[in-house]
Amino acid sequence: MSFQGFLSLQSMSATCGFLFFAFTLLFSFFSFLVFVSRMKPWCNCDVCKSYLTVSWLNKFPNLCDWYTHLLRKSPTGTIHVHVLENTITSNPVNVEYILKTNFQNYPKGKPFSVILGDLLGRGIFNVDGESWKLQRKMASLELGSVAIRTNAMELVNEEIHARLIPFIMGSVTHDELNDSVCVLDLQDILRRFSFDNICKFSFGLDPGCLLPNLPVSNLADAFDLASKLSAERAMNASPFIWKLKRLLNVGSERKLREAINVVNDVANEMIKQRIEMGFNTRNDLLSRFTGSINDDVYLRDIVVSFLLAGRDTIASGLTGFFMLLSKSPEVEELIREEAGRVVGPGQEFPSFEQIREMHYLNAAIHESMRLFPPIQFDSKFATEDDVLPDGTFVRKGSRVTYHPYAMGRMENIWGPDCLEFRPERWLRDGVFVPACPFKYPVFQAGVRVCLGKDLALMEMKSVVLALVRRFDIRVVQSGQEPRFEPGLTATLRGGLPVRVRVCERK
Repeated sequence: MSFQGFLSLQSMSATCGFLFFAFTLLFSFFSFLVFVSRMKPWCNCDVCKSYLTVSWLNKFPNLCDWYTHLLRKSPTGTIHVHVLENTITSNPVNVEYILKTNFQNYPKGKPFSVILGDLLGRGIFNVDGESWKLQRKMASLELGSVAIRTNAMELVNEEIHARLIPFIMGSVTHDELNDSVCVLDLQDILRRFSFDNICKFSFGLDPGCLLPNLPVSNLADAFDLASKLSAERAMNASPFIWKLKRLLNVGSERKLREAINVVNDVANEMIKQRIEMGFNTRNDLLSRFTGSINDDVYLRDIVVSFLLAGRDTIASGLTGFFMLLSKSPEVEELIREEAGRVVGPGQEFPSFEQIREMHYLNAAIHESMRLFPPIQFDSKFATEDDVLPDGTFVRKGSRVTYHPYAMGRMENIWGPDCLEFRPERWLRDGVFVPACPFKYPVFQAGVRVCLGKDLALMEMKSVVLALVRRFDIRVVQSGQEPRFEPGLTATLRGGLPVRVRVCERK
C-alpha cells in the first residue's frame, strides 16, 4: 500500500470516527430532549413539584404516606401524578372496574414487564395474555391439590418447630432480674424463615437460612438487592434514566445485573440438582411444573416468581402483624385465649381444621394487613383511552395504580377508627366475615386474585400461633413511625428490633 493510500485510510477512519461521535452526541441530545419532554418540567402543580424535589419528605416518612394524604384530600379518591403519567386511586369502585369490569383494558402492560423483566422474566407476575393464562391454570391446579396443601403445611410446621422456635429459645439470655429475655431483628428472622420454607416448597431444596449461625445466603441477598433496584426503576420520572444506565452498565443498573446473575446461577443450579435427583413422588412445585415445561429458562422465571410471592409477602405480612401486636396486648391475650380453647395446651401442631376455627386470629391477621399490606400498591397500563367510574380520564398507554396501603387508611371505606388496629371489625357474632375484595385488595381481586391466598394465610396463622403461645414480643422503639425501603414488597428500613420474653402460658 502506498503512503498516500495509508494516509487516505487514516483520514477516512478519522472521518468515520468523527461522524460516529457526532451521531452519538446528537442521539444523546435527542434522547435528553425526549426525557425532558416526558418529565414535563413545565408542570407547576404542587404534586409534581413535590415529587420531583422530594419535598414531601419534609412532612411524610414514606412515599406511600404522602400518596395517602393526597388521596384523602381528593373528592374522588383519585389523583394524577403528571410527571409519572400515573393515575393513582383508592376508590373501591375504580378498583373493581380496573380489576374486574374492564379487566381487558388494564393488563400489567409492556412498561411494567420491561421494568421487572430482567428479574422476573416470563414469570406469572410479569406477563399477560396466553402466557399468563397458561401459568395461572397450571398454578391453580397445583396449589389446589390436596398433596400440595398437605406438603405445604408439613413444611411450615417443620420449619417452625425445628428452627424458628429453637432459634428464638436459644437466643434468650437472663438479665439482672432473672427474666428470660432477648433482643433480635424479627424482620430478619421472619425473612429467613419464609425463604427456607418457600425454597423447600418451590424447589424441594433447603437453603438453611435459619440455622443457628444465621448463615449468609447469596441467593437471598442477591434477590433482596435485585428486588429493591428493580422497584427503584419505576420511581424514575422517565424510563430513559435507568435504560441509559443499563446500556452503559453503570451505577444501580450494574449492581442489578450482578445481583440477577447470582439469582440466575443459583436458581439454575437448583433446577439442575432437582433434575438429577429425579421427580418421582415429589410434591415441590418445580417437580410438578417440570412435567409440563421443558424450557429451563421458563422454569427459572416461574420459580423466581414463586420465591417473590412466597418469601417477601409472608415475611412482610408477619412483620407488620407483630409490629401492631406489640402495641395491642389485649389482642394478643384474645388470640391466646382462642388458641387455648381450640387447640388445647398440650398439642404442638394445630390441624388445618383447627386453624380454620380460629376466627379471631383470622380477623387479627386480616386487620394487620389492612394497615400494613405486604404489597402497598399495584399498577396496570391502559391499552385504550378510558374513563373510570369516578369520571377520571385515563389516557392510552398511561399507568393506573390502585393503592391498598392508602385504602386501609380511608375513613370513607373503614370508618372514623380506620387508623386503629381493631380485629373486631371483621367479626359478626364471633364469626369472621370477609370484606369486599375491592375495598380490601390485599390479595388483588377479580380475574388476577392471588392463587396462594389460602396457603399464605395458613402459614401466617401457624407462625403467629407458635410465637404468641410461647413468647411476649415487644418492639424496642415502638413510638417511631415505620419507614420502608424501596422494594416490590413492604420492608422496614433498619429491620424490626424486638424484645422477646419467654411466656409461661402455652
